Amino acid sequence: MVEILITTMNKLFFSFLFILSCFCLNAQTIESLRTEINQILSSKNLTAGISLKNLENKDTLSINGNQTMPMMSVFKFHIALAVLHEVDQNKLQLNQQFFIKKEDLLSNTWSPILKDYPKGNMYLTLDQLLRYTVSHSDNNGCDILLKIIGGTKTVQKFIHKQGIKDFVIKVNEQEMQTWENLYLNTTSANATTKLLEKFYANKVLKKNSTTYLYKLMVETSRGLTWMKAGLPTNTELAHRTGISDTNSDNLRVALNDIGIIKPINNKPIILSIYLKNITEEKTETEKVIADITKAVWNYYNK
Repeated sequence: MVEILITTMNKLFFSFLFILSCFCLNAQTIESLRTEINQILSSKNLTAGISLKNLENKDTLSINGNQTMPMMSVFKFHIALAVLHEVDQNKLQLNQQFFIKKEDLLSNTWSPILKDYPKGNMYLTLDQLLRYTVSHSDNNGCDILLKIIGGTKTVQKFIHKQGIKDFVIKVNEQEMQTWENLYLNTTSANATTKLLEKFYANKVLKKNSTTYLYKLMVETSRGLTWMKAGLPTNTELAHRTGISDTNSDNLRVALNDIGIIKPINNKPIILSIYLKNITEEKTETEKVIADITKAVWNYYNK
C-alpha cells in the first residue's frame, strides 16, 4: 500500500514538473516575441498599445494592453455590432431601405457614398450602409447608422453588456472633425482583443450576423499597407482600421489596426494594434504595424 502511494505521488510529481517545464518554455518563447516587438517600437516617436491572443494554443501577449487609446474609425466595428444586434432582434432588416438626404452626405469627410451618389436624395439598404461603413470606412455612412440605432449611447450600452468596460464612445465622425474630440472615443488593446474573441465565437451576435460582419471585415479596402502588408499574400484577415489627420506640429492622434488573422491550417490569431500621439511620418507608422504583424506571423509559422 505504501509502495503504491509512493509510486502515485512520484507520477504526480513528475507530471507537475512536466507541466511546469512546458509553461516555462512557452513563457520564455512568447517573451522572445515581446522583445522583437519592443525592438520595432524602440526608436519610434509614438505610444503603442498591443494585445494578442492565439486561439490555437491560447497564447496571450500584452504590451501596454490596458492603456487608453483613441479608436478613430476602429469604432465602426463596434457600431456595426450594435446595428447587427438590432437585426438579430428583428428590429432592423438588412434589406430595409433608408432615404439618404443630400444634407446627410457631408463633403468635407471621407465618403465613398458621396462619390457614388453626389446628389444624394436616394435610398440605400442597411446592407449597403454597413458595407460602405465597415469595408470602406465611409464616415457619412457611419453617422447615418448611428442615427438609425439612436446614437452613440446605444453603442456604449451594447458593448458594455458584452463585458467590455474599457470602452467609451461619445462622438460621431462629424464631431470628430474637432481636434480635441479625436481623443474622446477610446478603448484598450486588451479590451479589443477580448471583444474580437467573443465576436468570433458567436457570443456577441447570432451566427449569421457574425459570418456577415466577418466577411465585411475581410473585404476591408483601407489600410492595405498596415496589418495586411505584414502577412503572406492571400492570408485571410478580417480587420478594421482607424487613422486621424495631423496637426500643425505634425502630431497624429492615432493610427490603429485590429483584426483576426486566419492561418490555413490553424485557429485564428487575434491582434489589436493601437498607436497614438505619433510624430513619425505616415509611411513609417504604417510600417510599424506591418512589421509587428509580420513578427507575430513569423513567430507562429516558423
